[in-house]
Amino acid sequence: METIYIFFVIGFVVLIMGAKWLVEGAVSLGIRANLSPLVIGLTVVAFGTSLPELVINVFASLKGSSDLAIGNVLGSNIMNIFFILGVTAIIFPINVERISVRRDLPIGIFATIFLFITANGYFLGFENVISRIDGIVLLIMFGLYLFMTLRSKNPIDPDMKIDTKIPESWLKTTVLLIAGLTGLYFGGEWVSEGALAVAKAMGLSESAVGLTIVAAATSLPELATSIVAALKKNVGIVMGNILGSNIMNILIVLGTSAIINPLDFNTKLNTEIGMLLLANLGLFSLIHIGKGLHLSRREGVILTTVYIVFVWFSVVYN
Repeated sequence: METIYIFFVIGFVVLIMGAKWLVEGAVSLGIRANLSPLVIGLTVVAFGTSLPELVINVFASLKGSSDLAIGNVLGSNIMNIFFILGVTAIIFPINVERISVRRDLPIGIFATIFLFITANGYFLGFENVISRIDGIVLLIMFGLYLFMTLRSKNPIDPDMKIDTKIPESWLKTTVLLIAGLTGLYFGGEWVSEGALAVAKAMGLSESAVGLTIVAAATSLPELATSIVAALKKNVGIVMGNILGSNIMNILIVLGTSAIINPLDFNTKLNTEIGMLLLANLGLFSLIHIGKGLHLSRREGVILTTVYIVFVWFSVVYN
């Protein structure tokens, strides 16, 4: 049993490093293919933040662990808004990009409502399952979101720099791609197996582990990036990155998971969907009630406190 725990922890490290290497290799490949920095940033780099969630969900879907897969996405999104934005705002108040409020927040709210309706099939006379057709619809919605982003006047923040320097050789690019894919495979396998073992050993449900432990670990890249940005007082892109990651988690991660294997929905998770919807609406209110497009330290404390209560509730209730 101890060995499984060790692989569980190591798996997260391997998974995150694998995502980093794969993104670096894919960026290099994109540059060699003469893709614009804008396209690379909106696809490869942005998608890289959701790779850990995607890989874990793919393995969870293959194992039939629907609660773990859905819990991971909901937990990651809730942590992104309440904890990561909260901690970042405490370190240094966040100036919010106008496009995040006008485009990303409404899309995040719509995606959450769509997930609720889709998962609770009894509203439409179906079973509570996120089906393969639902998964395809989610991916189509992401395609539309990407199209809207590419067409917008301010599709990407100028602070989001893309290193256009081509690696010294094709060999380095190939090694990065292979190492990244290998890391994602083994990291995802070890984490998914470890999560199920932890749930069994601690007497927790799969959804509780997905909502807390796995979600927290897969959100580490976003947390690290946001804290570094706050310490450097360069928080202009934090909000957009977090909201974009949340949209990808629902549309791409859950969409892909459902296509691989339809996800049975546990209605207990409606509480978390409601919490995520509340998070988006609350964030929208905080931004407008306060000093305009701004997230203050006091509001950061509120967000962080709510997340701590949520984690306690998830472990006890689930």
